Amino acid sequence: MTETLWQQGKSIEITITDLSDTGDGVGRWDERVVFVPDTVPGDRVVVRLIHVKPKYAHGNLTRLVQSSPRRIQPSCIVADKCGGCQWQHINYEYQLEAKRNQVVQALERIGGFVQPPVDPVLAASSPLGYRNKATYPLGRSRSGQVQAGYYQKGSHQLINLNQCPVQDAQLNPLLAEVKLDIQKRGWQIYNEQDHSGQVRHLSLRIGRRTGEMLLTLVVKDWNLHLIKDQANLWLKRYPQLVGVSLNHNPDRTNVIFGSQTLCIAGLPYLREQFAGLEFQVRPDTFFQVYTETAEALLKVIQSELNLQGNEVLLDTYCGIGTLTLPLAKQVYLATGLEVQPEAVEQATLNAKLNKINNVNFITGAVEKLLPTMEITADVVLLDPPRKGCDRAVIDTLLLFKPPRIVYVSCKVATLARDLKLLCQNGVYTITRIQPADFFPETAHVETAAFLVLSQ
Repeated sequence: MTETLWQQGKSIEITITDLSDTGDGVGRWDERVVFVPDTVPGDRVVVRLIHVKPKYAHGNLTRLVQSSPRRIQPSCIVADKCGGCQWQHINYEYQLEAKRNQVVQALERIGGFVQPPVDPVLAASSPLGYRNKATYPLGRSRSGQVQAGYYQKGSHQLINLNQCPVQDAQLNPLLAEVKLDIQKRGWQIYNEQDHSGQVRHLSLRIGRRTGEMLLTLVVKDWNLHLIKDQANLWLKRYPQLVGVSLNHNPDRTNVIFGSQTLCIAGLPYLREQFAGLEFQVRPDTFFQVYTETAEALLKVIQSELNLQGNEVLLDTYCGIGTLTLPLAKQVYLATGLEVQPEAVEQATLNAKLNKINNVNFITGAVEKLLPTMEITADVVLLDPPRKGCDRAVIDTLLLFKPPRIVYVSCKVATLARDLKLLCQNGVYTITRIQPADFFPETAHVETAAFLVLSQ
């Protein structure tokens, strides 16, 4: 009987007991693991199996037999379809608990750490209306209407949105109305199947403190008929909109932004205040999507480091200086390393804007730059992309042994891997790990780990 049910298309009944690091509910059936989206620990569910392996399977929720006390009504009417969020059906307190558990489990299973010192997750001030940037793929309905939204979970079926509860609410009118303008202009929507059409994505960005907005269209080619006329109309219609740009992405790829961005009307940047400083943020600049929680995590870093003003700081993967510049004001000398020349240009400009003169920025890949440097830093800040640090970066740090390391990570699995290498043979000791909720309603968690050189 067991084997006849453990097949694709069959239905089984299970209790959800955990959440995976991708956000799916996890249950067990006959000592096999089943992953089920849109479920919560405590749910009793009927699941239709869709991908079946000998020891585990993925399934879809077909019936909720008994609801978990942690389950809530989603804020979004398409939350069960849209792939933008995974956890709108989970109450916020449990989201925080699940994220801390995710960090602990990764550090124990991947890093091999016993009882790692993981603090409660730094909660967001609000789990909704927080995103300062949203980028939407464009498509057409069967009737030919221009659509913008996120892809349905596990597919490339576009879920059309006129508003999104997790983005800053001031962006919602633009999301609803710009689609109509694209329709009226007759601009061709990009088709990823045959690489035809022009307009690929709509990107919206807002300064949470200033209210200034940017609107960017990602296009396959620059020749968008009467784009300057439309850009000026947008600037007149939306008083907070300070710039309209085109980003050029001619490649057959699922990467959103291409390498070139051209300002069509207004300014090529918006102004934003962060940690008491002013930043210029461009359409394709990396800047944390939850401004307030990023500031809260920075305060934890500043408090933990307790800088005295005589330290030398090295910030690797520094971007536009979002963390470098506030910390530079508290140290003797700061250096930032960044692979993107445009980001280094902006970081240098942002330093000048804020009259911070004790910082310099160097362009290049961290894994290539770092081994060529004689590191005399008292504090090294690591803030790598999701793939974590290149092994050359870890080896160089183990060679020069800076007294303190702060590792900020957006993917806990690669954080755990890298911390294991830094702490092997007792070279470094973890003193504190502070998760922070930069992405409410999703399974993503940001984490700052503090390391000191062992005596």
